[in-house]
Amino acid sequence: MTDGKLEIQMLHDRVMVRMSQESGERRSNGGIVIPATAQMAKRLVWGEVFGVGSHVRAVKTGDQVLFNPEDQFEVEVRGQAYLVMRERDLHAVASEGTEQGTGLYL
Repeated sequence: MTDGKLEIQMLHDRVMVRMSQESGERRSNGGIVIPATAQMAKRLVWGEVFGVGSHVRAVKTGDQVLFNPEDQFEVEVRGQAYLVMRERDLHAVASEGTEQGTGLYL
């Protein structure tokens, strides 16, 4: 066994994402603080992509993606929590200038 660091490589269509820190507590437009534990409709969150498998086509490392955190697998690497999911579980990707965008920006 080696004591060196081992690089993590995602396989097939898997994506490793870290949720944004702001995905917990949030504020309404009127300034009211809404705790992360408040029960609402299922809420999608934004996260940053940290790794992609060889068959992932629409996202790359560093992209911001929208997904449902409740249906994913969580893994901890060196004290940091990440979620692992299939590319098809992503709902949107935020990128600079696209032809098929919504006109909304982060």
